[in-house]
Formats: sequence, C-alpha cells, structure tokens
Amino acid sequence: MRIVALGGGHGLYATLTAMRYLSPDVTAVVTVADDGGSSGRLRAELGVIPPGDLRMALSALMSAPAALADRASRPGRLDRAGHELWTNTFQHRFGGYGALAGHPIGNLLLAGLTEVTGSPVAALDELIDVFDIDGRVLPMSTVPLEIEADVSGLESDPRISRCIRGQVAVATTPGKVRRVRLLPAEPPACAEAVEAIRGADVVVLGPGSWFSSVIPHVLVPDQLNALRETAARKMLFVNLAPEPGETTGFSVERHLHVLHAHADVFRVDDVIVDAASVPAGRERDHLVRAAASFGAQLHVGDLAVPGRHVHDPEKVATLVNELCEGELGR
Repeated sequence: MRIVALGGGHGLYATLTAMRYLSPDVTAVVTVADDGGSSGRLRAELGVIPPGDLRMALSALMSAPAALADRASRPGRLDRAGHELWTNTFQHRFGGYGALAGHPIGNLLLAGLTEVTGSPVAALDELIDVFDIDGRVLPMSTVPLEIEADVSGLESDPRISRCIRGQVAVATTPGKVRRVRLLPAEPPACAEAVEAIRGADVVVLGPGSWFSSVIPHVLVPDQLNALRETAARKMLFVNLAPEPGETTGFSVERHLHVLHAHADVFRVDDVIVDAASVPAGRERDHLVRAAASFGAQLHVGDLAVPGRHVHDPEKVATLVNELCEGELGR
C-alpha cells in the first residue's frame, strides 16, 4: 500500500510507527508552523521552515520496529547497530548553556542541508538517501507558517474573543480556542505532498495537537483539494483525551465538530476512536452522527497503550489493516 500520514509532532510519530508495520511505502506530510524551542530559534535566525516536526517524522521512519526488522534481513550501507546509532544521534540535543544548547543534531542537519540545496524537500530527500530510509518526509508547505487563533475566556466578557498568534502561544493559552487560521493566508502547498496524496491508497490524518497539527492540514487550499479528489481511503484518528491548553474540556464529538467547522467540504471514509474515550450509549450515538457529517463510518476499538493516553502503534496497524482488507468494512 501507498500510505500518506498527515500530522505533526508526537501524534504523527506514533502514526508513522504504526503505518510502517503495514508498508515500507509511507509518506509523512508534516505541519510547519512550530515557533518554539530549537525550531523557533532556527526559523527566526535562518528563515527556514521549522525542522523539529520534520526531524521527528524522519526519526519515526528510521526507528520503527518494522523498519529495523527489515534492515536485519536486508544488509545495506548501515547495519542495524550503525543505523540505531545514527537514529539516536539524529535525535540527540546538545547540552550546556551556549548557542547550541537545546538544538537536536537533526534540526541542524536539516537547516544546513536546506541552505546548501536551496530546498527543504531536497534536504529531506538527501537525508532519506543518506540514512537509507524507506518512505519519504515532506513539509505541508514550503514556506514557514504561523498559526493565529480566536480565543475566548481571556476577557471578562466570555463573548469576546482575543486574537492569539503563534503555535506555542495557541497551545498554551488558558482560554478556549474557537478557530485557527494560517499566515500567510492560503499558503502554497508542497507540490510533492499534493502528488503523494493524489496517488495514495490510504491517507491518515491525526491524532495530534488538534488546532496546531491536525486542522492546519485542511487550511492549505491545494492540499485540501487533493484530499477531496484522491481515490485513497481516508481515515481520521481522534485523540485519546483532550490536550491541556488547546482542547481542554473537549469531548471526542467536539473534536469532530471543530474540524468540520474549519473545512465542511472535507470528507473521510473512517473516523476511528478509542473505546475508552467514548463510553457506549448516547455519547457514542452522537459520535456516529458527527462522523456522518464527514460522510464517514465510526469505528471504535482498543487503541491505547494501557494506562496511558498514547496510541499503541501495533493496535493501530491491526485496525487499519482490518479496515483495508474489509474485515471491518463499510
């Protein structure tokens, strides 16, 4: 299968790990609006797209158990031990208190290669080739983006919203996020990402930070058009729990409603939630109707790592495989 996974951060990392159990042909399409930490410093100093979530996606494809198993049976330029060493090095953050403190080595490699090649896509493809990684990592847009949100609950009058700009500020706001926008408005899509979506067999969106890693993917016009027109089976994974700051107090149903409010033309085939996050009964019945607003069927399963609000990659892979083989068909 040709699989495309959309998202950012730790949510996309888990999805990519899961998808590598199903296919070596996995393309990650990554949000590029981060403005905090090492990524924020590099985009401010060098004008590059923030490399942090791109680095995480590369690392996921490098270190997925299925990828390491493939390497054990397929000798390449790096043996398994060497591959694991470079995977760990790629994620390593410099210590100390100087200018390099806190920067992951992978972020610096990506930023440097982008300057040398003149293209973030070329830089990512070079690293894919150097580390002999199956799959591909692409940015959602080839320009750095900003997130701007309308947030209520910050003024004495709850009807008044305040405009908050920046991914970190939006993610940590004590108010309630109502709506997000991308700056620049209607940003250019990455042509290679659009092509991958159009040619995919399966497209997966989520889980992840809902307003800063998931919803932005439907705010890039050319990418949204590709998502509407692709013949791929489209699956939406909803978060296991509300995320402090961004979605505090949100139900699973509310997650779907806000995504639909941002792109009511967006359609998916399957909405997938963890059974523990939506008890059987009236709440789940409401969720069936919310899924139907996307033209989707609801699927509920055991998807979490026991005792944690984290998706289990093997459980996710099993469910996706069953859907694709028709065992949980529409």
